[in-house]
Amino acid sequence: MKVKICGITNLEDALAAVEYGADALGFVFYPKSPRVVTPEKAKEIVAQLPPFITTVGVFVNEDPVKIKAVMTSTHLSVVQLHGEESPAQCTLWTPTVKAFRVKDFVDLKPLEQYKCMSAYLLDTFAPSSYGGTGQIFNWDIALEAKKFGPIILAGGLTTDNVEKAVRWVMPYAVDVSSGVEAEKGKKDLQKMKEFIDKARKAALCH
Repeated sequence: MKVKICGITNLEDALAAVEYGADALGFVFYPKSPRVVTPEKAKEIVAQLPPFITTVGVFVNEDPVKIKAVMTSTHLSVVQLHGEESPAQCTLWTPTVKAFRVKDFVDLKPLEQYKCMSAYLLDTFAPSSYGGTGQIFNWDIALEAKKFGPIILAGGLTTDNVEKAVRWVMPYAVDVSSGVEAEKGKKDLQKMKEFIDKARKAALCH
């Protein structure tokens, strides 16, 4: 099972996440996010990472031309689309992760239209936010979603519940942002280490 630390805004957090065993780092390019990072800053951080770390660009309803420009300039490896992007738009990049905000089983219906995705990220639905809400959802929905392909479990994960979440769902990956922060945009390094350790332990013990 993989662990992604999202909302990376600085080199210290990025290097610590890698040292603690994170498989992937997420860089948010949504202007309204409190964790937004510029392409220039993301490029600077990525250039100093060791090899074999997956780097993810997170976009919300962004112009495909802009996405291509950012991905090219930053040398990020995976596109994550977190808005209302169409199935056609999601085929423009490989690999692509499509995020879906869920609160009930009916919210899985759109996944049928996105069968070409590399993975499906499930986050908690919130009417005024595209992620980073700190709220969990019914993990049985994530279990049901596994029939569509690899599932990345997000939404309200913390050091207190990640072990239970992993044992319950056994997802392809877990994704955390606000759950390991000292403040918005800055990680709590101890929480981040504990989160990764607990996620790994739960996966191994399953």
